[in-house]
Amino acid sequence: MTPDQFDPSDPQRPEPPSGAGEPWAEQTQAGSPVPPPVDQTLQFSAPGPVGGDAGHPSPYGEPSAQQQPYGEPSAQQQPYGEPPAQSSGLRGRLAGLTGFQRGLLVGVGFAVVVGLVAWMVGSGGGTTPTAGSAPSANPSFGFPNPGQVGTPSPSSTKKKKGKTGASSNPIPAYTPGAGQPALAAAASLPGVTSANPAVTCPAATVQVGSAAELQQALTGATAGTVIQLADGTYSGNFSASAVGTAAQPVFLCGSANAVLDAGSRSTSGGYVLHLANAAYWRLVGFTVQDGQKGVVLDHTDYSVLQGLTVQHLGDEAIHLREFSDDNLVLNNTVRDTGSLNPKFGEGIYLGTAQSNWCTYTACQQDHSDNNVVRGNTVSATTAESVDIKEGTTGGALIGNSFDGASFSTKGASGWVNAKGNSYLIKGNTGRSSYQDGFQTHQILQGWGQDNVFEGNTAVVDGTGFGFHFTPVDGNVWTCDNAVQGAAAGKSNIPCSATP
Repeated sequence: MTPDQFDPSDPQRPEPPSGAGEPWAEQTQAGSPVPPPVDQTLQFSAPGPVGGDAGHPSPYGEPSAQQQPYGEPSAQQQPYGEPPAQSSGLRGRLAGLTGFQRGLLVGVGFAVVVGLVAWMVGSGGGTTPTAGSAPSANPSFGFPNPGQVGTPSPSSTKKKKGKTGASSNPIPAYTPGAGQPALAAAASLPGVTSANPAVTCPAATVQVGSAAELQQALTGATAGTVIQLADGTYSGNFSASAVGTAAQPVFLCGSANAVLDAGSRSTSGGYVLHLANAAYWRLVGFTVQDGQKGVVLDHTDYSVLQGLTVQHLGDEAIHLREFSDDNLVLNNTVRDTGSLNPKFGEGIYLGTAQSNWCTYTACQQDHSDNNVVRGNTVSATTAESVDIKEGTTGGALIGNSFDGASFSTKGASGWVNAKGNSYLIKGNTGRSSYQDGFQTHQILQGWGQDNVFEGNTAVVDGTGFGFHFTPVDGNVWTCDNAVQGAAAGKSNIPCSATP
């Protein structure tokens, strides 16, 4: 999407409900207010509540005039004869009060003080947490799980399952001149460090040939289940929530001629394939098409999407959100998105827009962290090839191919839009973008920083930069990146010899 569409004060993109295949009427949710400036020292921490919008008023907001319970009584409300003559100043007003009014005022004042003390004790000092990873302006305020990657924020409505433990690799704060946190994060991800992270489907335990058989197999899957799709078309919307293990993942395998088809790119098409509250899945080889969205992972960890063809969608093709961590999106072909709304036609989408946190993650940042996007071919998308949302940390984009020839001016102005923190973006090739190649943006203070762009090739053929950083904030592009056809130049900042 273009930068002017990321102002949190403007209406943001709507999202359908998480249930696959349910009809959905488009809605627009007002964005949350931008938090006040805070200390710029970066910490990667789980957040407190985000300030409210019209549907979710901030718990720290001032009451309106109509709600004010402690206003002065009017003359018409005076129950004891004529109101006394008014003296100037506060002392005169107090002198004019009756004994009953003075007692009432003292009682109200005492109740307010007691309430404020109780509120401050229960809220950790009364400081509104900032909706970002930067620390609170109050130095004594601490978020839970500081610096820990892979630990989901709590949700008041949904409980994450299938995760056996948090990552043991904290992301350090960025210090100019010191090691880059993106490199430290990438060094712990098997999807980055393995020479060949591809998986192989074992012998089938269940073979299916119809839509009814497929959904029955998905519903009944357990650790170690291997579902083999026969070639053919499987019409409908499909969902699963089984939890596998590292030793016994759940497999869904088929050739490109096994096609899951929802039948409509409108909102009625829903999600073609939806994993929710799942873990250790392997989706391998088949085709997903003709829905509003293609493959959606909610609360899903340690899963692999490999060799899929995901195409012909109304909105985005592949979406990892709602605290979906440590997943690998590998060697997929993604194309032809955004026919319903060009603004929402991303190829691969990591996280959730801040305007939708109160819808999907109980007003917490969507820490869909440590996800690796590797070796994918993304083309004919109306919005970004890969959109990295604010709130996400420590992932990697490695060796992908992007073609922006179909970008809508309402949908994207670059192949990669990094609004998260500490991503390694390495060895990718992009072609044909009407404006920029690779970008960073800051939607919330403390986000869109400390990302490393290394060894990429940007054949832009557009009016902008090969690498455009807004803001800079610790983002680095190394001098081994190649840029061609960028009218504004290679970048708006100098390159670095090393990360």
